[in-house]
Amino acid sequence: MNRPWVAIQRNPTSGTGTRCAVLLELLRELKRCGITPRLFASRERMQAKLSNPAMREHLVCVVAAGGDGTVGDVINRYPELPLATLPLGTENLLAKYLGIQPSGTQVAELIASGSRRRLDLGKLNGRRFTLMASCGFDAAVVHQTHANRRGNIRKWHYLPPLWHSICKYDHPPLRVFVDDEAQPRIARLMMAVNLPAYALGIPFAPQATGEDGQLDLCLFERGSTFQMVRYLGHVLSGAHQSLPDVKCLKASRVRIEADVNVPWQMDGDPAGFTPVTLAVLPAAMAVFAP
Repeated sequence: MNRPWVAIQRNPTSGTGTRCAVLLELLRELKRCGITPRLFASRERMQAKLSNPAMREHLVCVVAAGGDGTVGDVINRYPELPLATLPLGTENLLAKYLGIQPSGTQVAELIASGSRRRLDLGKLNGRRFTLMASCGFDAAVVHQTHANRRGNIRKWHYLPPLWHSICKYDHPPLRVFVDDEAQPRIARLMMAVNLPAYALGIPFAPQATGEDGQLDLCLFERGSTFQMVRYLGHVLSGAHQSLPDVKCLKASRVRIEADVNVPWQMDGDPAGFTPVTLAVLPAAMAVFAP
């Protein structure tokens, strides 16, 4: 193949129904721009195709057509390749942050124009993430939601796990070692933010940029249902960073330990349990964006 082309990884369940029209629009507009699209529902077939050096020679980018889970899969399978994202899933916070609509025409024009940004990535125990990672109460909700999932996750699917965590989660303490600090900081809930995009627009670290080579940390020191509700109220009002029991700081690497297995999530997907090592990968992602 001597013409420029793109590989499109489609989430099989997020490119159906009305969203299929957006995907077809992308195919049509790429062809109009002189770029050959190749659509893959099978990740294995796409990986086999991209393992061929001759196929990579004229590859423009990989398109993640789905939600944030599809984006996460692409950046971990192909960390060295430029990324474009077509938001088709239940949630695509990266696309929302970048100002990308569920529009095949917009994404095709971005790819054809070569309009790209370089952004930092986070790394959690060797796996990359674009937006944020957290440890504690909200990660427990994410773990249980995914354990109970049947097909696509909708926002209402989080309600029963949220109630269960309110009743059962006991908020164990975390030991957070920041950069070269010898003594740990103690927290009950920790957020590590790369890009200021979180579900429902909750502004944990609105000052995060994804272009400064650091993660923005929010350490919430107290643990109980009352404290979580209290913290959430202050976060929603933008006042949490002034609380004496909330510490906000920047870091390039973090190690988190606990006496019990405390759950982690990254970009809305389960990410294992403590202990965990976090790091930032400066300017590691080339992404097509306005």
